[in-house]
Amino acid sequence: MSSTDLPSYKVEFLKAAIDGGVLKFGSFELKSKRISPYFFNAGDFYRADLLRAISTAYAKTIIEASTSSTPLEFDILFGPAYKGIALATATVDKLADLQPENYGKVCYSFDRKEAKDHGEGGNIVGAPLKGKRVLIVDDVVTAGTAKREAIGKIQKEGGIVIGILVALDRMEKLPAPNGDDPSTPMPSAIGEIRKEYAIPVLSILTLDDIIGGLKGKISEEDIRRMVEYKDKYKPSD
Repeated sequence: MSSTDLPSYKVEFLKAAIDGGVLKFGSFELKSKRISPYFFNAGDFYRADLLRAISTAYAKTIIEASTSSTPLEFDILFGPAYKGIALATATVDKLADLQPENYGKVCYSFDRKEAKDHGEGGNIVGAPLKGKRVLIVDDVVTAGTAKREAIGKIQKEGGIVIGILVALDRMEKLPAPNGDDPSTPMPSAIGEIRKEYAIPVLSILTLDDIIGGLKGKISEEDIRRMVEYKDKYKPSD
């Protein structure tokens, strides 16, 4: 896949991620202790033009998914603290800007890390979740722990989680319980969440999009290392 095969909003998002230093290439030690040839940090979309780029990409991913045979139908975008807060609120604004007739009344909510015991109290800021269809918006799925916590909080408030949207699907398997042996078949964290909760997990970009979209635009060595990494940690699902 080349950049000409990607939808224009993905090409624009990929360019913004590189220009803004959000997507980097080299050698990076991940939380899993794997050495990755690339690193993506959605927390670096803190500049106005970059925040606009990522919220536009989220919004257009939602709009595209909503025209599929199984459209996304939701009332609230939920941003898990902390990174998800800005992502969800900016995306709500962008959806209303792009399609006010469909998304002008969409709401946002996010959680507190610690419950507030004064004022309005509680764990949730923004729209009440009870009886509402909720789409979670966040940066990535790593082990899936944070997403399970978010789902649990939403369900405790009476909300109905209809899906998750992340910026990047790394397309890699979870570490094996007995050590991170690349030869041990393991599912991806995203695949496990899809299976466990029977909900869609969508992404703006996948590792395949990055590899295909950047051929001829970054060094052949960086492309080769990403392909090797993908093959080494390919999930079983």
